[in-house]
Amino acid sequence: MSLEVNIRKQLGTFTLNVSFSAQNEVLALLGPSGCGKSMTLRCIAGVERPDAGRIVADGRVLFDSARNIDLPPQQRRVGLLFQNYALFPNMTVEQNLAAGLGWAGRNSPLVAEYLHRFRLEGLEHHLPRQLSGGQQQRAALARMLITRPALLMLDEPFSALDAHLRWELEQEVLAITRSFGGTTLLVSHNRDEVYRIARSIAVYGQGTIDRVGEKWELFRHPRTAVTARLTGCKNIAPARWGQGQAAVPDWGLTLAAPAPEEPANCVGLRAHYLQAVSRPGENVFPYEVVSSIEDTFSVILMVRPVDAPRARPIRWELSKADYAALPPGQLVRIPPEALMPLTDPAS
Repeated sequence: MSLEVNIRKQLGTFTLNVSFSAQNEVLALLGPSGCGKSMTLRCIAGVERPDAGRIVADGRVLFDSARNIDLPPQQRRVGLLFQNYALFPNMTVEQNLAAGLGWAGRNSPLVAEYLHRFRLEGLEHHLPRQLSGGQQQRAALARMLITRPALLMLDEPFSALDAHLRWELEQEVLAITRSFGGTTLLVSHNRDEVYRIARSIAVYGQGTIDRVGEKWELFRHPRTAVTARLTGCKNIAPARWGQGQAAVPDWGLTLAAPAPEEPANCVGLRAHYLQAVSRPGENVFPYEVVSSIEDTFSVILMVRPVDAPRARPIRWELSKADYAALPPGQLVRIPPEALMPLTDPAS
């Protein structure tokens, strides 16, 4: 299904003002806490009313402030999985699923079908407080999908789970969204989770959308400092671009770099793109290690040029095998093509 959203809502001093569209895909809303992602879902679901704007699903108007259209949630055919799952605490799993169908759910064979589909058999008569986090999530997903919504919306679905359970349920959600085939909105602040599940990403700033596009393009060419940070870029600094170079005073370096296609005032460098080398060359410099941090499967080095002792350290991430094989001489290279031109209004 197609979805078009163009809404504005004022909440105290915070303003949500977003516009995007989606078409039979998983679109992730990626951004930090408090930037308006969850409020966007609530406005689409009809739980919250925007101050102005329009929401259209498959040509059907759900909300239009100019025409005074505001369909109630039960008429929108939207499935919303809340961050805390929002199961009815005084109802059993079976009753929660039946409640999703309204009066018709009392004797519906769909309840048994979805109990089986989500591996909830044997838990039918359990209350939510008697379930594990994973069981609660499966029950909430079953209750949402049993209504056969036209649009799925998942609000931080893995935030309350441990790492192993998060991975297992991520696979279930991935299978569900693929079999669903329609439009799914996924709210998250985890860029790796978003990259695995979604095809497209709407990157949120503070109440606005910084960029929207396919994930491969956003990660390869973030273009803005906001998008670069949220897609995991750890090295961002003000820069002066020109004549095939990027001068980066904070790093104490002037580097060969392709000319940016658009005006830029910053540079981004992903931490795993630095290269250990044994010979001098273009964008090669001797470095000193300011600090090192051992991660589970990698080593993080904070390095800076030896002739720039006051420079801001650059983050460099290596596998433990590559760290153990670092050549003598301590030379590092920054490939020109790894330098990303960025714009940042604050710089």
